Amino acid sequence: MPATHHSSAPPTSSKATPAAAKAAKKPAKKTTGKKSVKATAEVPGPPGPADPPSASGESTLGRIPVLDVRPVVQHGRRPAKAVTGESFEVSATVFREGHDAVAANVVLRDPAGRPGPWTPMRELAPGTDRWGATVTAGEPGRWTYTVEAWSDPVATWQHHAGIKIPAGIDTELVLEEGARLYERAAAGVPEGQRQVLQEAVAALRNENRPAAWRLAAALAPEVRDLLARHPLRELVTASDAMPLLVERERALYGSWYEFFPRSEGTAEQPHGTFRTAARRLEAIAEMGFDVVYLPPIHPIGTTFRKGPNNTLTAGPQDVGVPWAIGSPEGGHDAVHPGLGTIEDFDFFVGKARELGLEIALDFALQCSPDHPWVQKHPEWFHHRPDGTIAYAENPPKKYQDIYPIAFDADMDGLIAETVRILRHWMSHGVRIFRVDNPHTKPVVFWERVIGDINASDPDVIFLAEAFTRPAMMHTLAQIGFQQSYTYFT
Repeated sequence: MPATHHSSAPPTSSKATPAAAKAAKKPAKKTTGKKSVKATAEVPGPPGPADPPSASGESTLGRIPVLDVRPVVQHGRRPAKAVTGESFEVSATVFREGHDAVAANVVLRDPAGRPGPWTPMRELAPGTDRWGATVTAGEPGRWTYTVEAWSDPVATWQHHAGIKIPAGIDTELVLEEGARLYERAAAGVPEGQRQVLQEAVAALRNENRPAAWRLAAALAPEVRDLLARHPLRELVTASDAMPLLVERERALYGSWYEFFPRSEGTAEQPHGTFRTAARRLEAIAEMGFDVVYLPPIHPIGTTFRKGPNNTLTAGPQDVGVPWAIGSPEGGHDAVHPGLGTIEDFDFFVGKARELGLEIALDFALQCSPDHPWVQKHPEWFHHRPDGTIAYAENPPKKYQDIYPIAFDADMDGLIAETVRILRHWMSHGVRIFRVDNPHTKPVVFWERVIGDINASDPDVIFLAEAFTRPAMMHTLAQIGFQQSYTYFT
């Protein structure tokens, strides 16, 4: 453990606990953000819970305790989240024995492991030992942040001198102690700025002037300001490196416009296409929207197709519910023939991009009875004792035109197919997915799918259409979903 640091730069060997040392050995995956910033150094992996004291009695605390670092998700197993340019507070409980002054700062490290200028922390409420600082996220990628606590000998001396000098207690000794501290501090100050401290040292040792004048010279505003920027730090103790996922701004907020392309028909062609729907995009952009959300654009099944107002009998002209995905014409990776071709879809996406709009595509993991998966992968569905497949229900609601997926028979196969489908649409310009009812699927499924996608494409955003209980909502956010719906709309 280094005893003293004179520089304002964060020390590179300030790890204080066995847990931190272990974390530093874990290489992180290389990631690239929107600005294609490639990792060039290893980043400590997300730390787990602190190691218990060893059999020999070795402490897991550093020289100065740094406890309850926040923000933290699942004890650091999951990253806290921010977007580029977003400011947020990092806080920790920092204290030490006795009456000597203690201070703290935050160090952010970018996806390449490079430390930025550290940010000084302030005591949030006197007497609580709770310290905090506001920091701002940089480019997208996997960052870490660390809280460093340290003994502040200059602040300790300034406090004591302010009491002893007016009382005439050990006057010359106290002033000489201050001079020596300032000399040590000056060694960590850029050479061109040292004169301020050198003049303070000379004033402290000037026996021709009154003690009060000598102390006042050492406490002058310009001296305090310089020492605040370049403090003399002793017993520096660092917390574990906590993970921070920085994402692009659209992950934080956006104004969405739900748009059914088939509603943009003409008198001659009632069923709209991507080409006719593209004419509407300019008006949507002019209203200030950021995202155009498309319900499923895939072929729709005919078996048990729903009619108007959810009736069970569909007429020959009824187009059906878009969420009843799949027919002999294709499944989740196909375009409904009535909307056009994949080239028409590319045209629609390109037109939106020209207008500053992004396309969000609905991703609903369910199938009509006519979906190709029903024949190719029967193990992906729940079969009842009579051999039929159970349709979706949410009593008293019934969805006779939809088969839900049974995940546990072949989760690896479903994950591989889901990732393939998502990457197919990503290759056609889609970077936002509105996921239908994710809370009715296993959490571990989404963890693996989103982890696979965001590991190589961190700009891809997933919105959870989940109206459910807090535990599920919180967990969906922790395992990767960037956005969700809310009851409060």
